[in-house]
Amino acid sequence: MTDLKAYIQEKKELVQQELKNQLTKLDIPEILKKSMLYSVEAGGKRLRPILLIASYEAFGQRKEEVFPTAVALEMIHTYSLIHDDLPSMDNDDFRRGKPTNHKIFDEATAILAGDALLTYSFEIVGGEAGLTDEQRYHLSRMLAKVSGPSGMVGGQLLDMEAEDRPVTLEELERIHTLKTGELVRFAVYAGAYIAGADAKQLAALEKFAYYLGLIFQVQDDILDVTGDQEKLGKPVGSDEENQKSTYPKLLGLDGAQARKNQYVAEAKKALEHAGAEGSILMELTDYFSNRDH
Repeated sequence: MTDLKAYIQEKKELVQQELKNQLTKLDIPEILKKSMLYSVEAGGKRLRPILLIASYEAFGQRKEEVFPTAVALEMIHTYSLIHDDLPSMDNDDFRRGKPTNHKIFDEATAILAGDALLTYSFEIVGGEAGLTDEQRYHLSRMLAKVSGPSGMVGGQLLDMEAEDRPVTLEELERIHTLKTGELVRFAVYAGAYIAGADAKQLAALEKFAYYLGLIFQVQDDILDVTGDQEKLGKPVGSDEENQKSTYPKLLGLDGAQARKNQYVAEAKKALEHAGAEGSILMELTDYFSNRDH
C-alpha cells in the first residue's frame, strides 16, 4: 500500500512549484501577477491535479508530461474560487484561512486575476510540447466544456438558483455533478487519456469520476456542519447561513453519510471495471470520502 500522505504531499509540492513557475515567467502588469500568485500560493489541497497525475500513473509511466495539464486544471479551479468569493457571489472574506483576493487587492483586480487564470490555462494546454496536436485539441475542447456553461459555470448558476427553495435529491446531484464533478471528471479522464487508456477503460473511469465528484461534494456539505473551522480555513455553517441546498439539509447528517457510502461503493466498482483497482485511485477514493478539510 502506498504511503498516501507522502504521495499527496510530494505531488502537491510539484504542482505548487509548477504553478509558480508558470506565473512568474509571465510578462504582465505587476499587480495582476501579484493577484494571480496570491490566490495560487494561498494553498489548497490540489486534489484535482493530484487526481489527474494519479490517473495517468494508473495507466502510464511516472513522467512529468501531465504536469502542465494538471496545473492548467488547478488554475481554472482557482479562478472559480476567486469569483465565488466576490461580494456579488458568496461574499466571503476568507479562503484557506487567508483574506480573499478582493479583500487584499480590490474587486476589479480580483475579477481580472480570475479571468487571467482561466484564459491562461488554455494557453498552457494548447502549447504543451509533450502532447500531440490531437491530444491538445481534444483536451482543450473538453476542458472548455467541463468548465463552461454546460459544466462548472452552469452548475454554479443552478446552485445560486437553488438558494431559498427546496430541491430534490436529483436536482442536488445535477447541481454538484456540474459545479464540482465536471472538473473531477476531466482530471480522471485526462490523466488516463494521455497515458493511452482504451475507450472501455475511459468510459469506466468517467463513471468513477461521476461518483467521486459526488463523494467530494457530500463530504464538503458534511464538513460545513461538523468540520473544524481552523482546519477548513473558513467558517463552518456558511451553507445554512446562505440558505444553500445541501445533502445534510435534504437527508439529515446520517442520511448524507449513508448516501456518500453508496457513492463510494459505486466508484470502487467502476474502478474495478477500468482495471485500476490496484491503483492509487482506489486509495484516493477513501481519502476524498474521509478528509477533514
